[in-house]
Amino acid sequence: MTDNSNPERLRTFIGALAELIDRDPSQEQLLQQGGELLGRLVSVDDWLPDAFAVPDPQRYQQFLLHADSRQRFSVVSFVWGPGQTTPIHDHRVWGLIGMLRGGEYSQGYARAADGRLHVEGPAVHLQPGDVEHLAPDSNDIHQVTNAFADQVSVSIHVYGANIGAVRRAVYQPDGSEKLFISGYTNTVLPNIWDLSKDLAAPTSSTPEHATR
Repeated sequence: MTDNSNPERLRTFIGALAELIDRDPSQEQLLQQGGELLGRLVSVDDWLPDAFAVPDPQRYQQFLLHADSRQRFSVVSFVWGPGQTTPIHDHRVWGLIGMLRGGEYSQGYARAADGRLHVEGPAVHLQPGDVEHLAPDSNDIHQVTNAFADQVSVSIHVYGANIGAVRRAVYQPDGSEKLFISGYTNTVLPNIWDLSKDLAAPTSSTPEHATR
């Protein structure tokens, strides 16, 4: 794949999501319509720069692709090495997960009356093009695992905050939690805003009569 071969897809998604948020929709509308936008983004795999899809043999990677200037949302690529998994964790903001390559299992958890966590329903199996919705008041606690033991998987996550700066928690099965702030793997962002090549390209040939 050519590195950053089609940045227009990510630019379009970011612009459309920002416009959606500007309209101040309900959370249900935001997740539904934002999920449709993300579904279109991950339905084609020709836009993610190679540098933001590199796995690590020790743990999954979280690369920041874009952070809204007002920190209303962020877009990240999660890169899962073979068989890698997260601890049980939460987000505390709305979220959307779109599968770009490979696959993953998202297992939800809920609290019992005694405070312990228990598995809630079957794991959601995400395949390329699929999108899962997350909301703080319903299905915010889960554990994510690469669906493959022999290949890398990549998912695109969108959160209702600068997720790398959100104080949230990982959990033990007894319900006890440990607060953490994830940060990001990368120290630079993909340059998707350089339009010089697009603007330099001719839009149409000059009619012959225009030169006479």
